Amino acid sequence: MCERCSICDLKFEREPGYFLGAMYFSFALGVLVMAPIAVLLWYLTGWRISKVLLWAVILFLPFAPTITLFARVLWIYLDQTIDPEPLR
Repeated sequence: MCERCSICDLKFEREPGYFLGAMYFSFALGVLVMAPIAVLLWYLTGWRISKVLLWAVILFLPFAPTITLFARVLWIYLDQTIDPEPLR
């Protein structure tokens, strides 16, 4: 991830651990993506729940990096709405 925005010069990571809050967004987005995958697998295959969850996690893995980046973007938007960084 870049240190600053090339357009507005916003510093992305204000302090160490800044994106810790993005973890909550990432968790929610992960559940929103993984739950339909699990339900669809269970409905189509009739497997037991442990096998369905294992395959849902495996099928979810390619989406994890994108969801992580999107969660960071949502965190920055929330942070800038609540506590905007002063313009230079």
